[in-house]
Amino acid sequence: MSPVVMVIGAGPAGLATSRELTRAGVEHVVFERGEHAGETWANLYDSLVLHTARRLSALPGLAFPPSTPLFPGRNDFVQYLHRYAETFRVPISTETEVTALRRTNGAWTATTQTGQVISAPFAVVATGIVSNPVQPEIPNRREYSGRVMHSVDYRRPGGFAGQRILVVGVGNSAGEISAELAHAGAAVTVAVRSGATVVPRDVAGVPIQYLAVPLSHLPKPLQAFMAATIGRLSELVRGPAVLPRPAGTGCRQVPLIGFHLPDAIRSGAIRLQRGVEAFTADGVRFAGGITESFETVILATGYRAALGLLGSAVHTDACGFAMRHGLVASADDPSLFFVGHNYDLRGGLLNIGRDARLAVRQIVARRLTAAKA
Repeated sequence: MSPVVMVIGAGPAGLATSRELTRAGVEHVVFERGEHAGETWANLYDSLVLHTARRLSALPGLAFPPSTPLFPGRNDFVQYLHRYAETFRVPISTETEVTALRRTNGAWTATTQTGQVISAPFAVVATGIVSNPVQPEIPNRREYSGRVMHSVDYRRPGGFAGQRILVVGVGNSAGEISAELAHAGAAVTVAVRSGATVVPRDVAGVPIQYLAVPLSHLPKPLQAFMAATIGRLSELVRGPAVLPRPAGTGCRQVPLIGFHLPDAIRSGAIRLQRGVEAFTADGVRFAGGITESFETVILATGYRAALGLLGSAVHTDACGFAMRHGLVASADDPSLFFVGHNYDLRGGLLNIGRDARLAVRQIVARRLTAAKA
């Protein structure tokens, strides 16, 4: 195997990159740790529905079938990814987990879990974030007798009915999972440390993303202001906010999309608590000293860019993403690229198409420059 480009990951970012490389006539291979394209998406919770509209969630070159809902569900999206891989004959090496990616002797060398070593002049990291869940170190975790799990391991509400469940976090996964569990008969409490801006998924049937795309061209402070304004207008219609305002972290914060969680809090179906300070033998202690018992604690505490395979080969920013030039090119090495690592108001899937084209355009340009040298 002697590809020009190695693409790490066969999720939407890796598949889109492969399609663009094929169009440009660049030999490449896509490494996927799972059995199929889109393996990560296939293992997310059953009820997941995209927050982005069908038309703006499609990857380059292939639309969703007309019968797909306006907001595709998880199964819709997984089937779409499989069809995308087949349509563009993506050269996927499945069950091939890249454990290390290093620059040696003028090329990128990938080492797999079986010890296989493959080299190529260029590498594209399309590993996304979901394979690297954040699990905060909460004191006394070993003393807790209940179950602790990350939201990435949650599948469905079956088996949780009647349980006292604490969901830690207030992102979109936290909102959807907690509302689903409450509806299924669990006694759900949500622990909120930094708050969230809540925006509607659609207005009168029109996806809010259609407004977000043009807003994405505005300066970031103005984007944040507009998102907050939309949230406040929603409050005028639905009532006062029940979640605290988000604390500024310097990292881009995706709004809580949809009102399933705020509505459940207003109705009393879900209780709200402050951030967790420590575990106890049968539950947790919240900020302020209140203690409560829970059978299960779900850490919906988000994800970080999955860059462990690179070791110290790249520098990262304060938010955990690799330092880059022009959205996709590594600031540490001009032959390394990142696709699927840009999240903003436009939606991660829409950005993937743009970033795949950018990365491949730069790879082709660098190859031409090297050929002339």
